[in-house]
Amino acid sequence: MMAWCTRYRVRWVNLNNNRCCFTSLTPKWIDVSEVMSESFADYQITALAPSKERKEVPLPEEMGSPRITHQYTRFTGKDVAKAKADGGSDMFDEIRQRFLEFKNNKFLKEAAHFQNLARAQSPKLMVIACVDSRVCPTNVLGLQPGEAFMFGPSETGAALEFAVKTLEVENILVIGHSQCAGIEALMGMQDSNPRNYVERWVINGKAAKQRIEATAPHLNFDQQCTHCEKESVTQSLNNLLTYPWINERVKEGLLSLGGGYYDFVDCTFEKWSLDIEGSGAVGGKRYSTKDHRFWC
Repeated sequence: MMAWCTRYRVRWVNLNNNRCCFTSLTPKWIDVSEVMSESFADYQITALAPSKERKEVPLPEEMGSPRITHQYTRFTGKDVAKAKADGGSDMFDEIRQRFLEFKNNKFLKEAAHFQNLARAQSPKLMVIACVDSRVCPTNVLGLQPGEAFMFGPSETGAALEFAVKTLEVENILVIGHSQCAGIEALMGMQDSNPRNYVERWVINGKAAKQRIEATAPHLNFDQQCTHCEKESVTQSLNNLLTYPWINERVKEGLLSLGGGYYDFVDCTFEKWSLDIEGSGAVGGKRYSTKDHRFWC
């Protein structure tokens, strides 16, 4: 169920023409829930029932009929392995096809609109929706790129735990993007003492910033920001592995972690993963990357 939210006082700091922010997912030992405590102090979330229990749900046209039902079945790790062994398709191959269809049928046909969005955004609507995979505001409300700023009320750890432990998702894709105002703010910070809510959030990407400053000091500011936008994704993937129940499933082959980078200026998408088996964690903290692919 989706509820419209009209009573919250949400603070937002305009940065670089209102472009949206993206920083690294924080490791499990960092509690970031206090960042939003003032704005969402009175927010209440109803309990979520397990979504993958086997149950019978009547189809809309057959409500009241005992003859026809739709069953939801719980799949196990063995089912996933069997499907792959039987020649099941790679989910990212399907996503790649969808991305290329979007590019050909939407982006290229509405090039002027997307170029305007590449320069700045001015959404009139903020959507706060449940992270439930069946609640997709873009489809449900028919939203177009640039129309709405979307945000989930759940704290990151809670959303991850529900998705991995209860829903048993098989893939987690962390996506960064071009011209990220959050990364620009992070790279522009002169110290590690945040002075506002935005800086308190972007400082979570400090490790990515330090790595770029150490490995690419010869690049100009814009180039460093681009590299940091991608490095923050890789850092987020590494941070995900600090959750024991994610680390365990990844090592068992039940969960795949992927990084993505969407350049919305020329509509390209880059995807990669962590070299968990090959490289080992560098210094016990960071895995290198592999399988870099460009979708364009």
